[in-house]
Amino acid sequence: MKVSIIGAGNVGTTAAIILAKKELVREVVLLDIKQGVAEGKALDLFHMAPINNYDTKFTGVTNDYTATANSNVVVITSGVPRQPGTSRDDLIHVNAKIVKSVTEKVIELSPCAVIIVVSNPLDVMTYTAYLAAKIDAKRIVGMAGILDTARFRAFLSEALNCSHRDIQTIILGGHGDTMVLLPRYTTVAGIPLTQLLPKNKIDAIVKRTKNGGGELVSLMGTSAAYAPGAAVAQMVEAITRNQKRIFPCCTLLNGEYGMKNIFMGVPVKLGKNGVEEILEIHLNAEEKALLETSAKSIRSVMDILDKMKLF
Repeated sequence: MKVSIIGAGNVGTTAAIILAKKELVREVVLLDIKQGVAEGKALDLFHMAPINNYDTKFTGVTNDYTATANSNVVVITSGVPRQPGTSRDDLIHVNAKIVKSVTEKVIELSPCAVIIVVSNPLDVMTYTAYLAAKIDAKRIVGMAGILDTARFRAFLSEALNCSHRDIQTIILGGHGDTMVLLPRYTTVAGIPLTQLLPKNKIDAIVKRTKNGGGELVSLMGTSAAYAPGAAVAQMVEAITRNQKRIFPCCTLLNGEYGMKNIFMGVPVKLGKNGVEEILEIHLNAEEKALLETSAKSIRSVMDILDKMKLF
């Protein structure tokens, strides 16, 4: 198995470290546009192998896409990171051109690969990759829901003073302020969350989760890296080992949840072919309304991309 990570920044490197430690794949290729960065990080990871006892091979290259040929999975983290004062429109105009170019290059050399998109704004960048790749939408999947549910579970474990391992939840919608967290579908060792925390505390945690990325940006001046990288590695593991894990991921909907021709986060079964199945759960009136609001927000950014006429 071979995985290529386009963008050797903090997210890509974190994912690479986790993949190595788990020995999930034979080779990991790091590619970056900055001269020497990917090569240096690959060498550093090679030096770490005798300490952490892994045999994963690392290759680092500067803008040489031939090194990514015949990848089973390609992870795209390329793009300008979110920073204080950066508008959504600014990110779309810059990152869409980058993601389009990257996707076209990797799919030419790895036509059977599953592509995981991490670049922001996530939902519209996944849409961008789909338009550029011209392959089955099931092989284009965006990473967001795993990260968002991880943040929710972390905050809940703190509030409940319990292990995050016992908390299960799901999320729908876009990656951002309109994400739809579902306390009704959240359990702690099988016990409904609503029986363990009052509504006002749950609402406060939901609000903090929605602003999870923004909170980190305000603290560090740039986007998160460790949790997103770990989420990427978890998706790669599900695909390369054909685990058929149930994860919230950004994928193309064509009728599911009453939505058509839109990329948004929903529960999916993730396996060797990418999105093996989309799972539909019953939503009450309030949850449906929140999902429709999220869909409107996603469509508005998809419209911005369409107006750019890149395709």
